[in-house]
Amino acid sequence: MSIKRKAFIVGAYEHPGRRLPDTSVPQIHAEVALGAVADAGLTLDDVDGLFTGRDTPGAGGLSLADYLGLRNLTYLDSTESGGASPLYHVGHAAAAIAMGKCSVALVTLAGKARSGAGGGAAPPEDPFELIFGARPPLASYALAARRHMYEFGTTSAQLAEVKVAASLHAQHNPNAFLRKRLTVDDVLNSPLVSDPLHRGDCCVVTDGGGAIVLVSPEIARDLPRRSVAVLGHGEAAKHSDGGKVDVTYTGAASAGPRAFAEAGVTPADIDYASLYDSFTIAVVEQLEDLGFCAKGEGGAFVQDGGLVAPFGKLPFNTDGGGLANNHPTNRGGITKIIEAVRQLREEANAPVQVPDCALALVSGIGGDLAARMRSAVLVLGRQDA
Repeated sequence: MSIKRKAFIVGAYEHPGRRLPDTSVPQIHAEVALGAVADAGLTLDDVDGLFTGRDTPGAGGLSLADYLGLRNLTYLDSTESGGASPLYHVGHAAAAIAMGKCSVALVTLAGKARSGAGGGAAPPEDPFELIFGARPPLASYALAARRHMYEFGTTSAQLAEVKVAASLHAQHNPNAFLRKRLTVDDVLNSPLVSDPLHRGDCCVVTDGGGAIVLVSPEIARDLPRRSVAVLGHGEAAKHSDGGKVDVTYTGAASAGPRAFAEAGVTPADIDYASLYDSFTIAVVEQLEDLGFCAKGEGGAFVQDGGLVAPFGKLPFNTDGGGLANNHPTNRGGITKIIEAVRQLREEANAPVQVPDCALALVSGIGGDLAARMRSAVLVLGRQDA
């Protein structure tokens, strides 16, 4: 069964806060949920499907359902896939709607990585891997970057181009955590934090969150807001393979083709991309794995404004992304989806709105690039695309 056009995103809301010391995590969940259902022209009483990850306090989605007063739930999904979780949730929500299990699905993410306690239970492999001194995720992504440089000649200056593009976009976002325009030299002159990655190659650490509302086609037709069609979805798991892991590619190499096939489009058809950007090397590898350029050519692709909106080869992360805008609770998937929705609704910040944006791709990563990770990819389309 395909989920193509079986569900539509009608509500999207990103919390404007990046430091929220006086707001609890459940409060943030509630504020983004209320924002998203209001954006859709609905209320919480309309919600019958709830999709959350481990950032939900208490007994998974059940505690949040209690906190929000959701009384009409017929479907509850607590799939945990790190930063990619919201992309999994959108795909699962679309499938549940297509099967008639629910008709109004709410996806939420919230947390306080900047001002509160972050993280969760330690994974079982930690005692066997941390003794070597390489603490993930920073060391893991640095290892992937160094290997990519060795295999393909990628340079630190090329990685810095990714951060520069993000900073150019973030200057137009009044809520962005970092709004300063950066140059390649600015990134290269920032402190080296894990060779070869500099501080400028790393995402921001923020509080906050966001929420998405998906509905059936019948409900979408009766709502006033411009909706966004879910056209394709793919998932993939990539693990350490007993220590023989190839760190030069991401799970998007498997998840991407599945999403493109379901949507019936190719990388050449995509007008805008939200790419997971916990670190600059992640963007370069996803560009290659998703087919926007050949393997090993990601560094050249991002040079000379290749990612800069509105007229770059592939405008990306026009809100500033995780590198400059927002990476709530160290999980950036929800903001990637929200910015793609803004682009397809023609509601992005004016200087970075992609003209006639009809098709958008969202790629999410959860886990460590050099060890074990999950990937999910969405292809979204304008209502009339």
